[in-house]
Amino acid sequence: MPDFLNADRPPVPDLVVPTALQPFHLEGRPVRGRLIRLGALAEALLGRHNHSPPVGRIVGEAMALTAGLAAALKFKGSFSLQAKGDGVVPMLLADCTDDGQLRGQARVEHEELARLMEVDHDPPAAGLLGKGYIAFTCDQGPDMERYQGIVSMDGIHLADMTQSYFRTSEQLQAFVRLACARTEKGWRASAFILERVAGAGGIGDATPEEQDEAWKTAVLLATTLKDSELLDDDLPIPRLLHLLYHAEGLVLDQARALSYGCRCSRAKLSGVLGGFPDEDLDEMAEGGAITMTCEFCNYDFKFDRAEIRR
Repeated sequence: MPDFLNADRPPVPDLVVPTALQPFHLEGRPVRGRLIRLGALAEALLGRHNHSPPVGRIVGEAMALTAGLAAALKFKGSFSLQAKGDGVVPMLLADCTDDGQLRGQARVEHEELARLMEVDHDPPAAGLLGKGYIAFTCDQGPDMERYQGIVSMDGIHLADMTQSYFRTSEQLQAFVRLACARTEKGWRASAFILERVAGAGGIGDATPEEQDEAWKTAVLLATTLKDSELLDDDLPIPRLLHLLYHAEGLVLDQARALSYGCRCSRAKLSGVLGGFPDEDLDEMAEGGAITMTCEFCNYDFKFDRAEIRR
């Protein structure tokens, strides 16, 4: 078989974190949530890129957040976050399938980033992304209509921008906390998402005032979370949630796995090349070969120009 028809994935990690995503709810209270901890998966995904700490942080936060939002999928499909702005990171993308295949990437203007970091060595998401919008897209397969919510980049941090999405597009109250950092074990990333359950379902005979108070209490307790706790592999997720909500009727639901989810292959990229006319393929070739780089896993695929025909 010609090499360019090889459908295999590149040599990337075959990594699964079995309990990376922990859904939960508070019995008798209008509160449900998810705690996502990528663990070694964050290093596997981010470590393939030479990101500066601020850029690595927002990519890791975006991936952890997207994994948490994808957990709401009830059909086969994927959930994606795409941020486009006029800053030194003009594009940020993360997506996760219904079965937990996760990936993410960012396009970076490196010279402009270097100049920015001379002034601010640790710029937040707003300083990196600039002005623009974030699109949250739920794609539930060819038989379902795709849903997309678009919000402007309001806020300093990615968590602030996400809460704006919940407020305007989903029209529900939510609390979002994100964390990502390079630790002694490599990159680590985490997300904590609380949502207020609408209506009276599942909250017994509580009055509206009691429901309001229960939600405020859950959010107040969530604000006590520290980045070090969210990113600590040695602090089990059930234990951390117990410390937060043991007196609030904590119920842990079935944990879910997340995995290294770049879906590139030689076959897919050769199909892309097949869509170009011969003169464009000739321009792409250097030394008789065409190189295509997967921006998610940072792997170079090389194709012999002589074997590529339209």
